[in-house]
Amino acid sequence: MIRRSPRFFRSSLIAAMALAAAVVFPRMGAQASVREAAASPLHSKGTVHRLPRMTIARLHYDGGGDWYANPSSLPNLLAALAQRTSLPIEREPAEVRLTDDQLWDYPVLHATGHGEMKFSDAEIVRLRQYLERGGFLHVDDNYGLDASFRREIARVFPDRPLTDVPLSHPIYHLVYDMPAGLPKIHEHDGKPPRGFGIFIGDRLAVYYSYESDLGNGWEDVGTYEDPPALHEAALRMGVNMFVYAVTSRPVS
Repeated sequence: MIRRSPRFFRSSLIAAMALAAAVVFPRMGAQASVREAAASPLHSKGTVHRLPRMTIARLHYDGGGDWYANPSSLPNLLAALAQRTSLPIEREPAEVRLTDDQLWDYPVLHATGHGEMKFSDAEIVRLRQYLERGGFLHVDDNYGLDASFRREIARVFPDRPLTDVPLSHPIYHLVYDMPAGLPKIHEHDGKPPRGFGIFIGDRLAVYYSYESDLGNGWEDVGTYEDPPALHEAALRMGVNMFVYAVTSRPVS
């Protein structure tokens, strides 16, 4: 397991917050750096693809799991991003398979569900390429996805185990300060929420929200009997996550 020092995370936090400040408060400086990071294209072998679209692509996976769960979650998160940041957000989410040519258009993939997740050998290769070339994957365990996701991500990165993302990491502080980390939206079995991740170099490329039900917190108010404070906490975590994803990508 790669152990990163508190000094590393302090340095990363300072740099990431400087970028995020220009996203949320564009008159405060560092605008060019943010534009470069957000506009940096993803690459497939030998080809530079179109500039990424400022939206989130829901990952359509096989195996029988309900990859389409929480239908109002991503539109609500994108609306919050459009209202709370200066990024040119597209308010409609996309749907994509790992083998689609359009994969490279999206800087952020989101996967959720209650059941089985299964990738083909070709999808395993494609997901690793996508992440190594600057993409970001968020997986939200909707209670039931945990075992199959852990199995599949170990196939993608047998050399990079999931590790706890420290509370000092920029993903918890970029736009909104969340010193306690991932919020607990729904209570199912009494376990605390945990944010796991996979790092590629210094960059967090995979973020796994476990025992949180973050996507449920993004859904339309009234879908569940959640108090407004939990809905807001979930949206704040989502804003932090997206801003981190698009400002931490390597600039081509």
